[in-house]
Amino acid sequence: MTATATSTPPPAAPKAAGGKGGRSRLSLPWILLIVAGGLLALSAVREITCQEAVTCAQDLTSAGQISAALSLAVPIGLAGLGGLWSERAGVVNIGLEGMMILGTFFGAWAGWQTSPWIGILAGIVGGMIGGLLHAVATVTFSVDHIISGIAINILAVGFTTYFAKLWFNSGEAAAKGGSPKQSPPAEEITSVTIPGLSDWLADIEKHHWFLVSDVAGILGGLVTNLSLVTILAVLLVIATFFVLWKTAFGLRLRSCGENPIAAESLGVNVYKYKYIAVIVSGGLAGLGGAFLSLVTSHIYNEGQTGGRGYIGLAAMIFGNWRPGGLAMGAGLFGYADALQLRSGGQSVHALLLLLFVVLVGIAAWKAYKKRWITSSVSIVIGVGVLIWYLGTTTVPVEFVSATPYVVTLLVLSLSAQRLRMPKADGMRYRKGEGK
Repeated sequence: MTATATSTPPPAAPKAAGGKGGRSRLSLPWILLIVAGGLLALSAVREITCQEAVTCAQDLTSAGQISAALSLAVPIGLAGLGGLWSERAGVVNIGLEGMMILGTFFGAWAGWQTSPWIGILAGIVGGMIGGLLHAVATVTFSVDHIISGIAINILAVGFTTYFAKLWFNSGEAAAKGGSPKQSPPAEEITSVTIPGLSDWLADIEKHHWFLVSDVAGILGGLVTNLSLVTILAVLLVIATFFVLWKTAFGLRLRSCGENPIAAESLGVNVYKYKYIAVIVSGGLAGLGGAFLSLVTSHIYNEGQTGGRGYIGLAAMIFGNWRPGGLAMGAGLFGYADALQLRSGGQSVHALLLLLFVVLVGIAAWKAYKKRWITSSVSIVIGVGVLIWYLGTTTVPVEFVSATPYVVTLLVLSLSAQRLRMPKADGMRYRKGEGK
């Protein structure tokens, strides 16, 4: 097949990016100030709500809440990290959800028969297979990236549904608890706790001191019953930053997502780098899926991913296609999800007060920037949230269940005006276009 065989020529790649157009990055002092402000706000909300026992929200900063939030954030963060690799090379990967599904299935299938670590490797390989299919379709045959991703999601569901019935519903698998919709349980992966430090932080947390106990609870959640796969996920975020932003390999890969024609003119094998990026993307998503089936629940369940691949994409966009921001987005969703699962209406009700404080802060900042309409809208919404908080003691069950998704929409809407995606992201590319 030649380049002339395509019915529609790919759009021209953009010109090289100049020094303008990207958003300004926050300095370290600003980041620390924002973190400190967030801790103060959480601690203040906890103190205010606990003045009345009926509405007390002690779980906002507890070690159990942070530990659960971290566990829920890891698969989302890994999916988002996979999306970052792919899109930095110019390939949109809507198929992350399907690659995660393959990771859950292959991870559980290998994990219950051998060991959970072999299951982790099998989950990565399963995701990489999905990534390879996406790369063949989008890079080699110039299939629309969205169509290819959706097709992979559909194929992954059909594949796992069929083979779950075939492999988990008979013989030894059925005898050990398998069924058409779930696998037999696998062994647990080792968790680590820092002795001494964990107990000391737990003791401080029990006193419920303003700010001090909150910090102790947060740190305690980060050093107690921490899965080795969680540690691996954190290391992968750090490694991604260094590989993509501090090495020549990463510079070439990112150039394929910014201007592949210019990269080709400098001798970069654009096809190779796109293939590597999309396959790595699938492997990371597969690892996120294997985390769900081997760390979170120890079994494969049909529908286990629950849309986390799409939420990972949302976290990546919130993070402006950078690892640090992506991790923050995943952490925020994991926190909201853990809060509604652990505490239900009371703690989510306390978040209304926190939301009021955030909206007032946004209104003040927009007023400082002389954006009066946005400031006024924030104030009006904030007053409405405050009235809701003062007039109720809990929130409806339906809203509690939707909290993580509402949080996702809010953070995306707040960050939408400051995003800068790779310039050639989603564009079809053919070798030799620049000649």
